[in-house]
This record gives sequence, structure tokens and C-alpha cells, in this order.
Amino acid sequence: MNEYVIETKQITKSYGSLLALDHVDIHVRRGEIYGLIGDNGAGKSTLLKILAGHSYASEGELRLFGKYEERELANSRKKIGFMVERPGFFPNMTVEQTLIYYCIQKGIPGRKKVDAMLKLADIAEKRRSRCENLSLGQKQRLGLAIAMIGEPQVLILDEPINGLDPSGILEFRNLLHRLNEEKNITILLSSHILSELQQIATMYGFLNKGILIEEISARGLQEKCSDCIEIILSDVEKFAVLMEKNFPGETYKVLPENHIRVYKPGFQAEAYSRLAAENGIYITGMQTLQTSLEDYYMELKKRGGVQ
Repeated sequence: MNEYVIETKQITKSYGSLLALDHVDIHVRRGEIYGLIGDNGAGKSTLLKILAGHSYASEGELRLFGKYEERELANSRKKIGFMVERPGFFPNMTVEQTLIYYCIQKGIPGRKKVDAMLKLADIAEKRRSRCENLSLGQKQRLGLAIAMIGEPQVLILDEPINGLDPSGILEFRNLLHRLNEEKNITILLSSHILSELQQIATMYGFLNKGILIEEISARGLQEKCSDCIEIILSDVEKFAVLMEKNFPGETYKVLPENHIRVYKPGFQAEAYSRLAAENGIYITGMQTLQTSLEDYYMELKKRGGVQ
């Protein structure tokens, strides 16, 4: 069994009467890219702040590299690079000065590290630019460079692609893949761009209203996101009633413009065509689709967890 580099046991965080995290258990194995998924207010940032030591749990236990005592956690965090919420910069300092500042803060001597981080994050051409003049994508890459200064074994990134344009997202994704594959860095990142997480994560955790409703591997998710059938009908409401009566075990969703989507269909497409035809309903279109991560997440929230 792979070693857990991050593990929480019944972690709970309360702000007065507000329960931000409710007995959360997450398990991040060495070498994984773990995607933490949840709406705004689901508790993602709260959980990452606890991992970073910026906040403390009201209840429960945190383990980093198997360690759980406060002094051990502090030492373990030296092996982790954090980019939680917005990266912190001094606006009037240059990119190079900023990296020098963080090297000094972390007790890392010499300028070779600065040059290496500029190259790693692909912002060497901006070394003399003031931080306030950087684009959002450049700021995110600088934030990643700062997180990488101590050559961490783990990276924890909070919404690292938020606000990036498509080319910026692609560049950042490729960089994370490279860090994971070439340097064997374990990555835990949160994002609300689920389609992007689906292209990078090897493990997922779904948070909803402070509750971890599921942890699932990318392979397990792929199996669950099996093909679905989308049908366009002349009378979608009548067809839904017929589905309930004739195929009571099927999971489906009525969509706008007379569409209905059948998830993980238990029958061949012809069975749905026959049901419609025998009851005077015309089918004007039918196609097989792959269930998206967004659809899976919405259905999971609706169910309230794993079935």
C-alpha cells in the first residue's frame, strides 16, 4: 500500500455556529495528483489552510507524512510547497527580488535557486518586472515558483488556474504534469474548473457543504462515468412517466428543449426507441455521450454521497 503523505481523521472546523468542515477524512498517497472538488463555500480553502498551518481544526487529527504531533507537523510542512488563495507579493518588488526574499526567508543561500525557479516557472523574461505589472497567469507561475523554492515533496495549490485564459491553463497543466512525472511531486489542488481537473487528477475528493461525500480514483470515476444516452422527444414529460413505470431502476434527467439523458443505461438504445414508439412519442434525435465530471458531481450532490 502506498504511503499517505496527507491524511485527515474526522477534521472539523467551526466558526461560531458555522460548520465549515464536518468530520472530513481525506487520503492523499505519494505520487498522486489529488483534485479537491467543491462549490464556493464547500470548505476547500478552509481545509487547505488547515493543512498549511494557517488555521487549526476545531476537532480531529491531521497527519503529514505519517506525523501528527505539532512539532512534527511543523517539520513536515517544510517538505510541502503551498499556494493557498492569492500568492503574496510586494507590488513594487521585481520578480527576481521577490524570489530572493523568499529564498532568504527559507534560509536558502545563493542565486542559483532563483535562476532555477525562474526557468522552472517559465518567467525568466519577467525577472526585472515589478510584480504589480504581471498578468494573472504570470502571478500564478511566480506563486508556483515560490512554492517550489524549498524543493518540496508535496505541492498544495488552491485554485491555481482560476482566471487564466485557455493557453495559460494549458501551460500550467503541462507544468504540473512535468513536476509530478519528472520530480515525483505529489500534488493536491482545488479547482472549480472540473473539466480541467479531469485531464490531470489521478484521485478526486468531492466536498459539499463541509462534508466529504466521496473519494474516488480517476479509474473508478471513468468506470462510473460510463456512456449515457441523450434522447430528443416530442413529449419528454410523458416519456419520463413511462420510464418510471417500465424501467424503474434507470437513472435519468430531464433537460431543456425536450431532451432526456439516461445515465448508465441498462438497456440497448432500441429499447428506449421502442418504448417511445409504442406510446405515440416521436424521437427526433438520439446520441450516446460520456458523462462529464460536472454531471457526475451534480448527481453526487443530489444523492448526498455514494450509493
